[in-house]
Amino acid sequence: MDDQEADESISADIHVQIFDHYGTAFDDGPVTITETEHEVTFSRCDYKLVTSLDYSLAEMYVYDEFALKHALINLYSSWLIYRKRGLLIHSSCVVQDEKAFMFAGPSGAGKSTVAALSLPRPVLSDEATFLYVEDDGKVMVYDSPFRSDMEDPCVLMRSPLSGVHFIIQSMEVKRTPVRSGDGFIELLDKVFYWRHNDLETLKMISLCKQIAEQVPLYHLYFQKNDTFWERIS
Repeated sequence: MDDQEADESISADIHVQIFDHYGTAFDDGPVTITETEHEVTFSRCDYKLVTSLDYSLAEMYVYDEFALKHALINLYSSWLIYRKRGLLIHSSCVVQDEKAFMFAGPSGAGKSTVAALSLPRPVLSDEATFLYVEDDGKVMVYDSPFRSDMEDPCVLMRSPLSGVHFIIQSMEVKRTPVRSGDGFIELLDKVFYWRHNDLETLKMISLCKQIAEQVPLYHLYFQKNDTFWERIS
C-alpha cells in the first residue's frame, strides 16, 4: 500500500490545524464562546479554538503547551457531548480489581493527591477523566491522554465505571452514599467545556443524569494517605 492509499484508508472524526504564537500566558481568565451560522469559537487569553458546528474541522491558535492541552480538552469535550457519547470530567480515576473509581471535586480538593496515593494501582486519569457511553449503555472509563502530574499512560486501556466519589479532605475517613439526584447536581459543574446553547446543554444534562442513575455515588472523606481504600474495597 502506498502513502496515498494509506491516507485514503484512514477515517478521522476530527481534523485539527494548530498554530502557535497566539495570545498571552494563562491568567485564570474565562473561556468565552461565540457562535455564527457556520462555526463556534472558544477563546481564552492563551488560546482560540475555531470549529465547525459538528466539531469535525477545527483550528487552534495557542500560546504554549499548556494552552494546547486545554484547547484539545475543549475540543474533545465538546465533540463528545455533541455526539452524546460521553463526558470529560474534572476528576481522577483509579482501577481496583478491574473496576474504575472516579474521584471528583473542586479545584484543590485533592484529585491528583488521591491518584498519587493510590499507586501502584493503575491510574486512568489524574485531571480529566474520559467517560464513554458504549452502545449498550454501559459507562466505561478510558485511559485519558490529558494528564497533569502523571505523564505516563495507564497500563490498562479501559475499565467499567463502578463508583463516583465526591472527595472531601477530613480528619475522619469515611464513605457515605449520595442519592442519584443529589449526585447528578454535583456532577454538572465537573464537566469540561461544551457549547452553551440549549440543545448542547440538554445533551450534557442527559449524559450526567444517565451516569448518576447507573453508577453508585458517594461522598468520600479522606486524609492524605491511602486508608480511604479500606472504605472502597
